[in-house]
Amino acid sequence: MAIVKPFKGFRPQKGLEKKIAAKPYDVLNSEEARAEKGDNEYSFYRINKPEVDLDPSINLYDEKVYTKAKDNLDLFIKNGWLEQDATENYYIYKQRMGTHEQYGLVVCAGIEDYFNDIIKKHEFTRPDKENDRIKHMDTLSAHVGPVFTCYNDVAEINEIVNNAIKNAPVYDFTADDGVGHTLWVVDDASTVANITQLFKEKVPYTYIADGHHRAASSAKVGQRRKEANPNHTGNEEYNYFLSVLFPASQLSIIDYNRVVKDLNGLSFDEFMTKASEKFDIEKVGSTIYKPSKLHEFSFYYDATWYKMIAKPGTYNDADPIGVLDITVLSDNLLSPILGVHDQRTDKRIDFVGGIRGLGELEKRVNSGEMKIAFAIYPVTIQQLINIADSGNVMPPKTTWFEPKLRSGLVVHTF
Repeated sequence: MAIVKPFKGFRPQKGLEKKIAAKPYDVLNSEEARAEKGDNEYSFYRINKPEVDLDPSINLYDEKVYTKAKDNLDLFIKNGWLEQDATENYYIYKQRMGTHEQYGLVVCAGIEDYFNDIIKKHEFTRPDKENDRIKHMDTLSAHVGPVFTCYNDVAEINEIVNNAIKNAPVYDFTADDGVGHTLWVVDDASTVANITQLFKEKVPYTYIADGHHRAASSAKVGQRRKEANPNHTGNEEYNYFLSVLFPASQLSIIDYNRVVKDLNGLSFDEFMTKASEKFDIEKVGSTIYKPSKLHEFSFYYDATWYKMIAKPGTYNDADPIGVLDITVLSDNLLSPILGVHDQRTDKRIDFVGGIRGLGELEKRVNSGEMKIAFAIYPVTIQQLINIADSGNVMPPKTTWFEPKLRSGLVVHTF
């Protein structure tokens, strides 16, 4: 069963929350982070992407980058921009994007749950990205970006959250991108104890939605600290990492689409002939066509959209991997026809998050950068859970969650 614990979080000084809060470190590059930071000295990019305070030519893995992150975290605390709560609390974090709202519990999750697969994964991690976050966390002795996780709904936990949000929040602001962020502190001792116990009794597993590298790195840093501490007890803060847990029913996954540089030496007629063996294809025209159901796709080529439906026998709905539309597209088109066999390493393919809209696919093709674009129906939370439960992993770049969790609203130190 899932182990969670409250903690004494560091939070922005009241009035600075909007200035401090920043997007996750891995959803924008250094140049974009510098632009968003601008002249805002309170920006949390100074901690989660500290190269914004250094010469743009610096290697992102230079020791100076990690040292700058530590110096900046210390500065934020010294100046009172981040203040630590006096008691061990849970926090409720609401996000609002358009009409969609989701309410997560900010907790510390146990690294043993990560190693024991109580915290379930659905993606592989890359060693280089892990090593970067390991160095960052180890230098700071802090988790500055939460792992986005979910669990199957528990009525009693939902009730606690619904009651707690009747109180006044400590923060409530709308970021420049239009996403709303609201935070409540749950500091009532009996409520805190009740949350801990409910997870222990009623939540057998939790699932990483976004943040596999942060989770893996946090667990490995904790393991290192454990091995280096001859007086280890298991109660140290390094045994836990920062996580936001959402009930699965509140989350939705946005499509994650593909663009390919060429037709693998085929003419368009040859491509259509081969693709039509596995898909029913219909020309739509110049109007964007968005897939509306499982096993329905669309693609954009030469200023024209096409609807594409996978033929029976090209997918396996009884298999948690085989049912995924990215599997169907990969096995029946991207690999055998376009020659894209490894989407992790092939430079001829790129990925476009659905948050950018299908107009972005048109833009990439119309510019001449890419030859063809594919729109894919998004996976569901239940499909993600089924894959994690089966011990499998999803193909690369399958899930895109929005809205993204902001960094800097709650920091966990160890």
